[in-house]
Amino acid sequence: MLAFETRTRLLQYYPMLQVLPTTELDGLLVIAKQLTFPRGTVIFDENQPCQGFPLVLSGCLRVFKASANGRELQLYRVVPGQSCILTSSCLLGHTPYQARGVAEEALEIVMLPAPIFHSLLAKYEAFRSYVFQLFTERLTDLMALVTAVAFQKLDQRLAALLAGGPNPLFATHQVIADELGSAREMVSRLLKGFADQGWVKLGREQITLSNLPALKKFASL
Repeated sequence: MLAFETRTRLLQYYPMLQVLPTTELDGLLVIAKQLTFPRGTVIFDENQPCQGFPLVLSGCLRVFKASANGRELQLYRVVPGQSCILTSSCLLGHTPYQARGVAEEALEIVMLPAPIFHSLLAKYEAFRSYVFQLFTERLTDLMALVTAVAFQKLDQRLAALLAGGPNPLFATHQVIADELGSAREMVSRLLKGFADQGWVKLGREQITLSNLPALKKFASL
């Protein structure tokens, strides 16, 4: 059975589990597995079968599509209190994964086996609501991503990413390129252009925003 501290955090982050009768919750926690992964671990990959439903207790899971030439397009991140819509889809459709999930930070999860996931989905409205609300939120995010990729130029998407992030932003040009689904050389060229216009200052793995209003205006063109 999961440790008391783990159980407490699990119910705090995923309150829909609190509707379960005590005996059923205890039985679930006996079967569930607590797993930890160091940063950079591939949690799942394309065409792999889904083994269970992950509930994140700490860290961050990054989900993205990767091309044969190494380019990546980030789909979304999963942090404590959330779960992975791709996993839900694979479990519901009995299909393999169609993207890759990597521990962006050291990751701690509780894994519910697939039969438990299906049982909870069938028996408890609170759990169904959680899963389908997650679908709604992620679908909205993915539609925004599709719209940006299809209709916005890369320089506008880069400006929006910078304007919506922390200041300064601590990240390599490669990390930013991966998030935008572009090449590092292209991102570096655009960042230099932003710096030449006085919008940002570039440092080693650091970008400081010098003119946030200009970035926001450019992103919204």
